[in-house]
Amino acid sequence: MEAANTTDMDTVGEVNKTLEEYEQFYLNAQFATGLVFYPLLCTFGFLGNVMSIIVMSRKSMRTSTNMYLITLGVADTVKILNDFLYFIVILCLRVDPLTGNKAMGLLYPYCHYLLNMSLCASAWLTVSVAVERYIFICMPTKAKEYCNLARAKIVSVAVFLSVIVISLPFAFRYKTTLKFNNASNTEMYEVEVNNLWQNPHFSVPFNWIHTCLRTVIPLIILTFLNTSIVLGLRRSRAANKRPSAKQKITIMLVSIVIIFLVCVTPDAIMSTAFGLGYYEESYLARGVREITDSFLLINSAVNFIPYCIFNKHFRRTFLGIFGVKMFNKLSRSSIAETTRDNLRNSGIQTVMETKLLLSSESATLCAPNNNPGG
Repeated sequence: MEAANTTDMDTVGEVNKTLEEYEQFYLNAQFATGLVFYPLLCTFGFLGNVMSIIVMSRKSMRTSTNMYLITLGVADTVKILNDFLYFIVILCLRVDPLTGNKAMGLLYPYCHYLLNMSLCASAWLTVSVAVERYIFICMPTKAKEYCNLARAKIVSVAVFLSVIVISLPFAFRYKTTLKFNNASNTEMYEVEVNNLWQNPHFSVPFNWIHTCLRTVIPLIILTFLNTSIVLGLRRSRAANKRPSAKQKITIMLVSIVIIFLVCVTPDAIMSTAFGLGYYEESYLARGVREITDSFLLINSAVNFIPYCIFNKHFRRTFLGIFGVKMFNKLSRSSIAETTRDNLRNSGIQTVMETKLLLSSESATLCAPNNNPGG
């Protein structure tokens, strides 16, 4: 009997030790992502998306493709701002636990909705861009009919309105309750799963439907479209050795789709293959979620890079808007003034003036004397 009790105690001890290790893993992952990775990438992504939206909103840049990319930038910016709020909450939890607890309790239910809504919008706007490029490359005779600015505006607005409605149940997934904590002798905010979401007859089907709409179906469509576009691009490049501007834009859009596929797949595996949620899961699952959510943030933050690399028109417009050419002219003028000052200070200009003076005196001496008394 004593041996059995000892074995049970050892088992309980091992379980507790494992739980502590998973908790530490979660806290380390939260620190690395929430306090280090998030603020850097959020700052870069926010500035990149805002500048991209400004550039593509110019009259000379108004195309159907850029309309989709502008809307995609808006969706990605919502995701980035949402993640920046998470950084602020995690920082408050470290610096002032009571304020951080209150911020977490009040913001988390709504931020969870914004996360799922923006991700779903980003996925289907990326699909919209890929569909349009597929028509341009593989069905060029249909391009004028289906690929125009008016249609792009309608599709973009329809995507946003649809995902706002479809994702609405996520706004009611969690509720915040105020409970007395005996350990700290204070009232603490706790985030709990709502009664509706505790019902498996609702939560399981809805999770599967939304996950399929947010990740699985877009991934399948994008894989097919990307493969078709790449094959079509190879055929066109075989005929024309030098890539055209349209081909470079296609390469840019293909790179955006590849970034989406790479960054979204880990989250899709977590949600579908393992069926894992978020705040209510174990420390191990929450720690892994911190990592997969970082990939989602990368997807929202780096589109500015392929825009600059592959789109020459975007680069020129960007430089024209943000005054880089003017900066270069001012820099050259400043350098010229500095050079003149250095020459003046070093006495070179004085030497040149002396040489000119001697030359003028020599010319005077050598000049013919017209004085008759000479």
